[in-house]
Amino acid sequence: MSNGSSSDSNSNGSDAPNPEGERLQKVMAAAGVASRRVSEDLIAQGRVTVNGEIVTEPGRRVLSTDRVTVDGTAIQLDTTKRYVMLNKPIGVVSSMQDEAGRPDLREFTRDYDERLFNVGRLDAGTSGLLVLTNDGELAHVLAHPSFGVSKTYIAKVSGSMSAQTVSMLTKGIELDDGPIHADKARMLGTASGGASMVEVTLHSGRNRIVRRMLDAVGHPVIELVRRQFGPLHLGSLGVGRTRDLTKAELGELLTISRGGQDAAAPEAPVEPESSARE
Repeated sequence: MSNGSSSDSNSNGSDAPNPEGERLQKVMAAAGVASRRVSEDLIAQGRVTVNGEIVTEPGRRVLSTDRVTVDGTAIQLDTTKRYVMLNKPIGVVSSMQDEAGRPDLREFTRDYDERLFNVGRLDAGTSGLLVLTNDGELAHVLAHPSFGVSKTYIAKVSGSMSAQTVSMLTKGIELDDGPIHADKARMLGTASGGASMVEVTLHSGRNRIVRRMLDAVGHPVIELVRRQFGPLHLGSLGVGRTRDLTKAELGELLTISRGGQDAAAPEAPVEPESSARE
């Protein structure tokens, strides 16, 4: 780079850079943010922070453990971390090794070099969006119910659901383990056999909560699919297929995760497979 030498000579500047590591514009380019030249422009414009401080010198050296944001969105510097979206089929349990011998998630992770695990769970009878990663901190925040990551489900339920019943889901109902309400709920239409299609969004992490809510209002679930998890949308990903998260998706996810880490600073060991499930 034309200004590389002058940037490196700034190692004792006010930004207090790490004596080791890579130059900021280089790691930004490696993370897929932009080319080195464009990354330098972003830095000069004051749009980049390192560990919460605005950095305007591209020579700032950073480590993979530093927290870098561009326009407030986190970027991932650690290239050893992997983030994968799976459209989990019905009949697969959310475990890396099922003791009962049922189909598990190893079928979808064996082709990856990294040792991936699931963020939270979906019941064997529920299909849809599941995140697989080797980032334990992110998994802890996103799966733990106290951090309130929203999930959106599409349910096919028995019977013709009325507008009043849909309203009950958002106003709140009483279950055996306490009151609960959906953040959003809406009718999507009818299905064959007199069934109804309903969309439910909530952030609760209680077990089988969508099924129990719909059963409580008199419309047992026939089929259930998770279409959205936080900022992630299942889109057109086929059942049983996986794909890496895009840079934009990962940025949104990391921003949520780091916010949760800063707020809670959990010290307990991460146990991703013990998380609540639907």
